[in-house]
Amino acid sequence: MNTKDVIYELRTRSGMSQDELAEKIFVTRQAVSRWENGDTVPNTETLKLLSNLFNVSINTLLGSPRQLIGTDKDGALNENYCKWCYADGQYTYSDMDELIDVCIPHMAKEGFTEEQARAYMKEKLPQLDYWKRYEQLSDNGEFERFKQQLIDEINALHIEGLPKVERLNALVGSFVNLAYPLPGGVSAKFLDDNTTYLGNQLEPEFGGERCFGVLANMDNMDFILVSTYEAEGKNPELVLYKKR
Repeated sequence: MNTKDVIYELRTRSGMSQDELAEKIFVTRQAVSRWENGDTVPNTETLKLLSNLFNVSINTLLGSPRQLIGTDKDGALNENYCKWCYADGQYTYSDMDELIDVCIPHMAKEGFTEEQARAYMKEKLPQLDYWKRYEQLSDNGEFERFKQQLIDEINALHIEGLPKVERLNALVGSFVNLAYPLPGGVSAKFLDDNTTYLGNQLEPEFGGERCFGVLANMDNMDFILVSTYEAEGKNPELVLYKKR
């Protein structure tokens, strides 16, 4: 999320017009408009005012590090958690090392090397509220049991070539929302870019250049999606979309 998007989201979620925001931080409406269009960014003093007004850090306003901002069920940003261990109001991981392993490939797409990503997460995750107060905040394994139930259901489908699913990760919709070709030459996406799902990528048992992707809705687990695709999600094909 870029600075322009963060400011727009915080302003609209607070129910403020550009004029109202401008008045509160002593700038013109045109200045707010330029920020939200991406033409300029606020100066340091204005960032401090915005930080205090919206109760978020300057790092969040600058859109960095966007890997570490969780979301509540209503989609509001929650800086106490990272978006991988806490997404859509749901705790998703109980093992920090497992979480870091999952984060690294996604962070690599944002320009981090594996070494940089691992070092960054090792430093930052322990500072987040979830990991500081894990025993207090965790759900006593309820979500892990939820994931295992889903894994068992996916494996029970016995899809040809799909290896046994051992683990499901929290995946942000924008990373996995592929456009699948449909009859008639049209393509369709089935996911929401801003929702977090459970899923994994697996190498097919029969080899080849295509991978399997499995996904399910994390909140109410109302569907299972299985697809195949080439590297970087190219040429996707829908294998199964099952309502539950």
